[in-house]
Amino acid sequence: MTRTRLSRFSLALATLLFLTACGDGGTVAEQPDGPPPLAVDDEIRALLPDDVRDAGSLTIATEPSYPPASSFAADGRTIVGFEPDLAAALGELLGVQVEFRAEAFDTVLDGLTAGHYDAVMSAMTDTPERRAGADFVNYFRAGSAIVIQRGNPRGIHDLGGLCGETVAVEAGTVHLDLLARSQEECGDTPIVVIESSSNDDALLELRTGRASAVLTDYPPAVFATTDERTQAYFQLASDVQYEPGLYGIAVSRDRAALRDALTAALGSLVESGHYQHVLDDWDVASGGVSVVTVNGGAA
Repeated sequence: MTRTRLSRFSLALATLLFLTACGDGGTVAEQPDGPPPLAVDDEIRALLPDDVRDAGSLTIATEPSYPPASSFAADGRTIVGFEPDLAAALGELLGVQVEFRAEAFDTVLDGLTAGHYDAVMSAMTDTPERRAGADFVNYFRAGSAIVIQRGNPRGIHDLGGLCGETVAVEAGTVHLDLLARSQEECGDTPIVVIESSSNDDALLELRTGRASAVLTDYPPAVFATTDERTQAYFQLASDVQYEPGLYGIAVSRDRAALRDALTAALGSLVESGHYQHVLDDWDVASGGVSVVTVNGGAA
């Protein structure tokens, strides 16, 4: 086909599509909004272990004080966030109901090993230490950020500024390791660390002045400093993300079939664009991954 014929064909096709989209009033039909529709993928569903497929349900543990990843809704019972939304989409592809269960972060992997739930999806960074007892299906990337009081009364701008200060962090998180390494630069003015049972409790320490800063992941840090309910109290020390790492859905190492099913389902969500829609809805697209990996965190 010559360039002239191709141009005429393209114009005719565009005109036809325009007329087809127009209703009786001559207006263009609205395009559907929202993520692409999902249906059970029988090929991926077949990867599930028999016990999950027969039960028709998947139980996932999370520590729900980490918006926009996972947190309680206004009713105090429903867990919402980009993690529950992604998990619900995984359930639709796999043909199972997904239930999120609230658990303490510092012991959640112990519960996984004990078989209290099928998986953990809790903004958990995939690390070598954690991989000793679980496999991780990687679905997001984020680093650590410093949250301080609005107005920055302590003049904190970076990790070095935490020396001699009291810093609150959630117990069991990688932020404790980062603070421990940062101590080496503090000399005679060490960082005083408060280990809190949740991210919410760590922020409360900061708000009430018992801590000068909170070290947390970048997405919940941004949420705390921009949400209308809390932005009057908190701000970021900077936009720096320290030691970015991959989040992973944790699955016991003896449940390879479940790991593989989740990996295939998440890959399908990425390929279809549904994954991107979920991240866009929660304003966290900057942390998205283009390829789903297993145990892809730092060595």
